[in-house]
Amino acid sequence: MQLKQQEESGGVALVTTPVGVAKASPLAKKVAFSDISGPTYVTSQLLVQQTAYKLSDKIFSFSPETFDLDTAVKEWSQAGEKNIHGETTTVLPLQTRIGAGALALGYIFSKDFDLSKRHIPQSLLAPSLSLRHLRTALDQLSLLYGVSSPFVAHIAAADYSAHDGLVAEYESALQSAEDLGLGLVSSSSAYEAQHMSLFATLLATLLPSLHIYDGLRTARETVRVVDALSESSIADIYNKISQQAASLNKRLDTAGKVVELLRSFNDEIGTSYAPFEYHGHEEADVVLVVFGSTESQLAKQVVNTLAAEGNKVGAVNVRIYRPFVEEAFLAVLPESVKQIAVLGQVRDVVSVEDASVQSALYSDVLTAVSFADKWSNEPTVVDVKYAASAVHTPSSIASIISGLSSKNAESEVSFSLSSLEEVQQYTFWDVDNSVAVEAPSALGAFLAHESSNNVYVHDVYDNLVQGGIVRTDIRSSKKSVEAPFAVEEADITYVGEEKLLKDVAILKGIKVGGKLILRLPNYKAEDVEKRIPAAVRKEIQERAVQLIILDSSSSPALEKEAQLLVQLAFVRIARPELTSEQLAKFGWATQQQTPLTELVDSLGQSVIEFEVPAEWAEAPTEAAARLAQVVKPNSFVPFQKEEEEEALKLQDWQSAAKGFVFKEAYGTHNELRPDLTVKTHTIRVKENRRLTPQSYERNIFHIEFDLGDSGLTYNIGEALGIHADNDPEQVLAFIEAYGLNADDLVQVPSREDANVWETRTVYQSLLQNLDILGKPPKRFFESLAEFATDEKEKKKLAFLGGKEGAEEFKRLSEIETVTYVDILDQFKSAHPDFHDLARIVSPLKRREYSIASAQAVTPTSVALMIVVVDWVDTKGRTRYGHATRYLSSLAVGTAVTASVKPSVMKLPVKDTAPLIMAGLGTGLAPFRAFVQYRAMQKAQGKEIGAILLYLGSRHQREEYLYGEEWEAYLDAGVITLLGAAFSRDQPQKIYIQDRMRQTIDDIVKAYIKEEGSFYLCGPTWPVPDVTAVLEEAIAQAAQDAGTKKIEPRKEIERLKEDGRYVLEVY
Repeated sequence: MQLKQQEESGGVALVTTPVGVAKASPLAKKVAFSDISGPTYVTSQLLVQQTAYKLSDKIFSFSPETFDLDTAVKEWSQAGEKNIHGETTTVLPLQTRIGAGALALGYIFSKDFDLSKRHIPQSLLAPSLSLRHLRTALDQLSLLYGVSSPFVAHIAAADYSAHDGLVAEYESALQSAEDLGLGLVSSSSAYEAQHMSLFATLLATLLPSLHIYDGLRTARETVRVVDALSESSIADIYNKISQQAASLNKRLDTAGKVVELLRSFNDEIGTSYAPFEYHGHEEADVVLVVFGSTESQLAKQVVNTLAAEGNKVGAVNVRIYRPFVEEAFLAVLPESVKQIAVLGQVRDVVSVEDASVQSALYSDVLTAVSFADKWSNEPTVVDVKYAASAVHTPSSIASIISGLSSKNAESEVSFSLSSLEEVQQYTFWDVDNSVAVEAPSALGAFLAHESSNNVYVHDVYDNLVQGGIVRTDIRSSKKSVEAPFAVEEADITYVGEEKLLKDVAILKGIKVGGKLILRLPNYKAEDVEKRIPAAVRKEIQERAVQLIILDSSSSPALEKEAQLLVQLAFVRIARPELTSEQLAKFGWATQQQTPLTELVDSLGQSVIEFEVPAEWAEAPTEAAARLAQVVKPNSFVPFQKEEEEEALKLQDWQSAAKGFVFKEAYGTHNELRPDLTVKTHTIRVKENRRLTPQSYERNIFHIEFDLGDSGLTYNIGEALGIHADNDPEQVLAFIEAYGLNADDLVQVPSREDANVWETRTVYQSLLQNLDILGKPPKRFFESLAEFATDEKEKKKLAFLGGKEGAEEFKRLSEIETVTYVDILDQFKSAHPDFHDLARIVSPLKRREYSIASAQAVTPTSVALMIVVVDWVDTKGRTRYGHATRYLSSLAVGTAVTASVKPSVMKLPVKDTAPLIMAGLGTGLAPFRAFVQYRAMQKAQGKEIGAILLYLGSRHQREEYLYGEEWEAYLDAGVITLLGAAFSRDQPQKIYIQDRMRQTIDDIVKAYIKEEGSFYLCGPTWPVPDVTAVLEEAIAQAAQDAGTKKIEPRKEIERLKEDGRYVLEVY
């Protein structure tokens, strides 16, 4: 976890970690509080833990066992280390599961809580994968924050995907902050992690806050921080600035207070952090907006390099995402900008390819730019989406910028950071049970021995290649560098297992003229060509790589000193000027009491410089394309090989019967959809009726469900998630055509939770688990190509899954709208067995619909209003949307699996606050619930505010959705104003904004004078026009009141922050 430089000797203190144990750092493990100060080797997550421990009353930890997010704080707590409040911080390790966070809430709001501690922050440590389980607790905390202790959650951006392994996932944090009203700040390096942990804790005095940092690379890479804050410095800074925070101008809104707090923070520690930080050309045409640790670091360096060459490009790094201070964002953008590209993360590749999915950051940037009056010609805003699994490098960022700034730019650009030119870079590859697997850690400590060196060490584990491999990157530099990505041009690469050359494109990461140390036991010169794959031989010759063979078999003593031999051989090659006596000073001990100098002298017979034959350049290269180009990290620890992996196989009904009869022996549990992470309920169809005429082209229907004893509850404005089945007839047809047995049983781990094993029939899996009737993403074609036996079909599938086939893939997906079934039928030689099919076909996802009822009014039912999605494909077949087809055909009494999702649509706290609602088409659904609830209140004799309802659709006769209800509510005095816009019932089109403008006096009264709330639900296209009407209303109200200095657009932002301007658009 930390390597502490010893000032008196210049040496290093090294604590080793046994093989197979998770390491918070490749260099050392246990750290004392007092060791963190000044020039120190640390990881980001260590500095985060230091800050959290020093400032907190309690730390609630949701760290999975191998993530090490709480290793240090648990050790410090056990050792009785004191926080700034003079007490030992309590650390509570908790499990990530449904209801996570309840213990923290119970403690904070307990009637027995010591009120003298109310000012002391409570902290949470967790990976981003835990956030979806913490949403409920965070939502309640946000609502009750006025009587809460300061609360900060330090989130490591780390999630696990069955397909992509460990990924740096930020989307859930951005979404949680937006939905729940949380503060969100990010850090992009170990140096910043300590500062931002401290700032986020200070921010928690204003609102519940999240601090997010990269959980894969930045969090775990050991780096040298020159001026790490000591525990006393943290205490002084926190105490001083928290006092300043308490005296902030009460008239400032939250955003204003955050800006002032950050200014005080900068003044105190001598930094220049800003909510948005601009880098690049002063007159940039293209600006990239980024959020995230690696993304921010790379964008900054790439645009600065390009700008220095005269390229008009820039980048804005988002440090404070919430509150989103639009004025600060717009201020850093150059007036010259023509295109703003938002590098926005989405969950997966499917979301990247889905045009209907927008990144969270894009929505904020688009809104800010659309409402700004900074430019005479408003710049375009584009959403450059990337999946959480994407691995960013300087070349990938440069390629994005090149594609934006030049129409003729190549799809891929090779780009190297000039800051790495003076850096020594090394890469080590080995199987994770190698006797020399700890050699890189020892070498990192060796390089860090010189106080003038800055050493960076990072491990990556891939447990799916060769039974488990580990890659270690080491960078050594006289200057501090920022390089949060894998070494791409290693000066020296060590390979400890020759078989790895057949699985991974290791040579791609060695610079031209670099050195390859290859361990070849029982080396014979005549056998080298046989032991090295042809493609690797060719690349060694073409890249002028110097091949060095390491063979310890010549001496039994050397065989027993394998790790030390690797260390000595590496040093001999990297630092040939060092003598045996100098090496002996580093304290490397032998296993057999052999003098170190004797081992050094024997290197001559174990380290062989191999002369690469010229004919290696003529070796065939067909196999090179099949090698993995990168290692996908899927663990933080070596693979536990002693655990037997249960085989996946099809079984008969007798096997399942044993599990049901002998439940305790087989660990069987009966659960409703155990594969789903959300809480689900079984409800039954109570009513299913069409709202539009049968002759009308659009089928919009009302469906109502009986809740029975399901236990499902919902709040006004929330959404109902429907876990729809595939079409049974099409599923059975596929089973027959594919040659499957519908009744065969399969035991597989759940797609959502690998710890949950399910026993299902093939029919059930295809009906409820796999999106077999959905649109396949590009990766499906790439995966399916591996199973094709026909060469033409294999090449075609690989083409469709690659970049070259992008246009044809787009045609298949968007024009022909092919399904997985269509592709499997078209490429018949590609016939994976059922388990492989389940691995490469995406899982079914729930579809969410705004609830059109209020449970207080209809306590035993829940209603939805839905439009059936249908189209005719190029073959004349009528196709339907998955969930809308399923729901529209359900008969009364049918059981349905459902769940509830929170929403931003919430009624004002005051019953007398007016409601101004604008709904297009099925966007009226949540407003039906709003009106139902207000009608109930009126019937109870309560005073309610005015209700202005604006609705839009095509034709009154066909699409006056819930029209009779609206008219009845209008007659009863519940609805004050009903503005219906039927766009195609007259020669000139009338839209919802037209009706609003016609009644602007009513809006001024309800929205401005009576402090009402505005809601818009439906498609995104009317947002600017509707907002313009509201701005006109604000301006008119100001004029009526004689107020001159008011900016409607800024007022809209204030209303948005106060929850009085709410959009739910899609």
